[in-house]
Amino acid sequence: MDTEAKNTERDRSSTPEAGVEGEGSRSVRSSGLSGMSWRRAALLGVACTFVVLMFSRFVVQPFQIPSSSMEPALQVGDRVLVNKLAYRFDSEPQRGDMVVFDGTGSFVREGLAENPVSAAARGALAALGLAEPAETDFVKRVVGVGGDRVVCCDKGGRVEVNGVPLDERYLHPDDVPSEVPFDIVVPEGTLWVMGDHRSNSRDSRDHLGEPGGGMVPVDQVIGRADWIGWPLGRWTSLERPDTFSRVPEAGRMPGGAHG
Repeated sequence: MDTEAKNTERDRSSTPEAGVEGEGSRSVRSSGLSGMSWRRAALLGVACTFVVLMFSRFVVQPFQIPSSSMEPALQVGDRVLVNKLAYRFDSEPQRGDMVVFDGTGSFVREGLAENPVSAAARGALAALGLAEPAETDFVKRVVGVGGDRVVCCDKGGRVEVNGVPLDERYLHPDDVPSEVPFDIVVPEGTLWVMGDHRSNSRDSRDHLGEPGGGMVPVDQVIGRADWIGWPLGRWTSLERPDTFSRVPEAGRMPGGAHG
């Protein structure tokens, strides 16, 4: 009986080994499931990034403000949301709009090349609002559209558009409308743009003597800055000011007379 009992004990001792093998099998299966979960998570992350980049490319793009040229409306480090559909479907920029545009050929001479790899990386980060935009991208306010005559300054030191002096309440409080005199007619299909912080803005005035005369082609406009999205404490919509509401159409002087 003692022998049988010992045999029985030995038989029982083999059972945990089988149990260990079972646990090992479950561990292998668990690792396989974990690997599948990581792959799915990675694929999901790639898909989400792709969707965000496509949305940024065609609909709304965050744009990091790199300078103080649009103060006080836009502060350095703000992320504005640029509406890329604003000027689709036969719509064009209007006076008072804040626009983001590619300044190649107008504000920046053509032929400036960036390393393709670094350009691609910076472009992806900029599309998510995590990096400053390309050096060829600018944000300014539209002051004159095709056909407008823009003059600075009248006897009161104000900018005039088609004979109407502007009350530019959006300007930086320490600035005057312009210390640079000019008298230009905006060619059709182009824009005359200026920063709100006039004393700290390189805009159309600074390119008067260059090819293009400081005018920005409408087809170089990326979109309209419609909202400040970040930081959260500065979240707001960027409305078009009523500064230009009294400006007549190009070719007409105040009172309806032809200029």
